[in-house]
Amino acid sequence: MKRRKRKLNVKRIVLLVLIIAILVVVCFLAFNKSKESSSNKKVVKNIDTIEGYDYTLKENATKYYKGLFKELKTVLEADNINEEKYAKLVGQMFVYDFFNLDNKISKNDVGGKQFVFKNYQNDFEKYAMDTMYKTVESNVYNNRKQQLPSITKVSIGDLENTTFKYGNNTDDKAYELNFEIEYKEDLGYQTSGTLKLIHNDKRIDVASMSEKSTND
Repeated sequence: MKRRKRKLNVKRIVLLVLIIAILVVVCFLAFNKSKESSSNKKVVKNIDTIEGYDYTLKENATKYYKGLFKELKTVLEADNINEEKYAKLVGQMFVYDFFNLDNKISKNDVGGKQFVFKNYQNDFEKYAMDTMYKTVESNVYNNRKQQLPSITKVSIGDLENTTFKYGNNTDDKAYELNFEIEYKEDLGYQTSGTLKLIHNDKRIDVASMSEKSTND
């Protein structure tokens, strides 16, 4: 009788060892798969900043946009800032970064936000994710097949002074400018419009955007 119990105990031990071994193998495979996925995950870092203005440049920015950022940095680090050139660059960079979807990681990666007046940034981001960015598929693992707009050039028209009211404030020296967008391929996205920019301490921020140019 004791021998039979001993045999049963041995079988249970062997079975337990096998179960533990299987669990170890499963956990090991799951860990490796998770590690592999993490290593393939795209993490976008900032590679440049403009001190005192809170402008940053991401490493996944296009060559065209990096050139504009370099130009903006030169303008803002000068002893005497050319405000009109500053305003035009803000408009140009905002339009490019907002409408160029090809380099965006997901629908949450809304371009141009850093150029928007801070009180409007949350509403702007929500509007973008509910409209233009709504269908942007995730490219976190570099496997997106979706065709998205890629911009080759943004042209900015002459600046015009205007008055812009926001909340209890009024900017009597606000700017208005028209823009035109050239895409690598026409996918039916917006090609022109108008921006209004306001003064915010030493910054110039985008306060509004229309879908059509004032010249249309």
